[in-house]
Amino acid sequence: MLSWQHINKKFSDKVVATDLSLEVADGQLVAVLGESGSGKSTLLNMAAGLVQPDSGNIFINDENITFLLPEQRRIGLMFQDYALLPHLNVWQNVAFGLRMHGVSKPQAQQQAMQILAEVGLSEAAARQVDALSGGEQQRVALARALVLQPQALLLDEPFSALDTTLRASLQQLTVRLLRQQKCPAVLVTHSPLEAFALADRICLLRHGRWIQQGTAAQLLARPADAWAARLLGCDNVSDVCYIPQNALQYDPENGTQVQVTEVCLTARSYDVQLLHPQYGILRWWLPLHYAVQAGDWLPLTVQHQQIVFFQ
Repeated sequence: MLSWQHINKKFSDKVVATDLSLEVADGQLVAVLGESGSGKSTLLNMAAGLVQPDSGNIFINDENITFLLPEQRRIGLMFQDYALLPHLNVWQNVAFGLRMHGVSKPQAQQQAMQILAEVGLSEAAARQVDALSGGEQQRVALARALVLQPQALLLDEPFSALDTTLRASLQQLTVRLLRQQKCPAVLVTHSPLEAFALADRICLLRHGRWIQQGTAAQLLARPADAWAARLLGCDNVSDVCYIPQNALQYDPENGTQVQVTEVCLTARSYDVQLLHPQYGILRWWLPLHYAVQAGDWLPLTVQHQQIVFFQ
């Protein structure tokens, strides 16, 4: 288990952590979702030993690691920029940490080749890293992080520079290997979709404070406030309430006639903007068989009992 306990941190006059506590169980992936400058990366850097908290403690299992040097912590790191060593080939990059921990070169190479097989890069083991694609480089970074069998893995937006297809496949690979090693992991991200897809639990961070924590289903069902709803990518959010998609019903018999003002076609549905006489501008995702276009009128019922009102 990886845990932060009552962490406080301030840079000059900027507060980045206020009494933050978080526990991540073995084999669990927790996503920290927040805007730029909210304190997400600082949270990871404190666990890695790159930044010292002003107060509070960080534990791996029952060991207080707050004052240990980074190399003493057995924590794996993955970043957006890969941070590979250009003068070493693929297997040498993966084996680098093992060699720094005193593992013999033959044993380090053997372990590196084993993890490279798991990430599908056995045939690239002797290549230089600058000859690899972005997705391949990130798989090397993943192998390098996991070959040490870390007690925890910290992921600071490692997938954000990849294209959609590569991102999805690497996300699935990362989660599979984390589950296999039963390694607690924390993912920092700006993307709610990434958090929904990967995380067992999601924590919303604003100005160094937790705003809300829960599963994706729990957060989407009842966001804490308008800020949380917008951060989660919810549609139809005002300062007072959130009108989810399941509150919008196509109702030819009793629905209010509302005009379509904009239509965007996606692979799975129409993204429709409507002008409602009571609720104003609404966004509605309609199945493709409706074949709607701007200027059309649609019968819409807004189910009041499904509206989430903020306290």
